[in-house]
Amino acid sequence: MDILLAILLGGLFGFVLQRVGAADPDKIVGMLKLTDLHLMKAILAGIGIASSLLFAGLMLGLVDAGHLDIKTMHWGVILGGLILGAGWALGGFCPGTGLVALGSGRKDALFFILGGLAGAGIFTSMYGGLDEAGWFEKLFGGDASLVFTGNSTPVLSGSWTGLLAIGIGIVMIVLARMLPDKLR
Repeated sequence: MDILLAILLGGLFGFVLQRVGAADPDKIVGMLKLTDLHLMKAILAGIGIASSLLFAGLMLGLVDAGHLDIKTMHWGVILGGLILGAGWALGGFCPGTGLVALGSGRKDALFFILGGLAGAGIFTSMYGGLDEAGWFEKLFGGDASLVFTGNSTPVLSGSWTGLLAIGIGIVMIVLARMLPDKLR
């Protein structure tokens, strides 16, 4: 049953990505150039809604914090993020949107995905050396988050931190509503 739910939710997520234009490299590049903000608005709204619901669920006891996992902060995350961002800007896809674009018939997405798989293979072969060189040593406390989320170390403490997280989510939703679709 879990695999069927995963396939259903993955298909629904892919459908939504396609509908908001996230599988269109022109939309992605337009967002990164700050000329077409439609996709940025969708991302801000999605993160704001999900964040608000998640932290409300945590506060109400509807979500088990033990299921959440904060990724450890280290130099590898920073370097990987920079490489991912550069690839996103150059290719017009991120890994998820590349798969959606391939599913919608874009041939350029196939080359993007093959390049990503090649990069993952290169990283895998270099992992041991990077680990020995200290690239995966924890930075800034390692698993820190704004509020307690199961296995993390909260930066702030108190029952009000959940409300702060919900407030940040609401600010993102409001910002998404206020931004224009295009700047130029």
